[in-house]
Amino acid sequence: MNNDTNNSVELIGIYGSDETHALSAWTSTSRALGPKKRARIDKLLNMLASEGHHTPFEKSMLHFLVKSDIATHIHLLKHRIGVSTNGESARYKEFKIDKYYVPIDWPEEEKEEYEEFIRNAFEKYHSVLSRLEEKGFSRKRAKESARFYLPYGIQIICDVSFNWRSFAHFQNLRNDPHAQLEVQRIAKEMLKLVEDQNNFPLTIQDMRSCNMIP
Repeated sequence: MNNDTNNSVELIGIYGSDETHALSAWTSTSRALGPKKRARIDKLLNMLASEGHHTPFEKSMLHFLVKSDIATHIHLLKHRIGVSTNGESARYKEFKIDKYYVPIDWPEEEKEEYEEFIRNAFEKYHSVLSRLEEKGFSRKRAKESARFYLPYGIQIICDVSFNWRSFAHFQNLRNDPHAQLEVQRIAKEMLKLVEDQNNFPLTIQDMRSCNMIP
């Protein structure tokens, strides 16, 4: 069974910077970038964010690897424009490592009851695969139908990328007190990881001042 029941996120790639956003905006005039023009990047990004000229923010990419429960995975899937997502599929593989999420805010007795339920569900999932094959089902059909035993609390690995405009939209919706706790925590960690890389300090500062991100 899985010993780490926390959801997690890893930043696995970045393309772009504050300068990428500025140069995209300046393509309409001149992309030549000297010291004086570079000093105006902050002012430009603030204008773009505050006045709704957001297409330059689409020119950079943020790439994450997320381990999460199904509910959080569905929240990610709802963001489609400027977002690319691929995830583990129990249709094509047997889940040999029993990954599952335990709600961090539940009382201990509820966590114990839930973990007993999920262990039983995984046992049934693994055993029905063998039984179905013994009864003549193809391996493919056994895998894709055995997943009906898998509970909502399983964790899957998801590869997700955003352009910065879409990332800001995701942050505005999911890094919010009204969002489900689990996706809030993923969104907060994503933003922290990006801030720590320091490729986009002005973009973050100016989007934050315009309430585009928390």
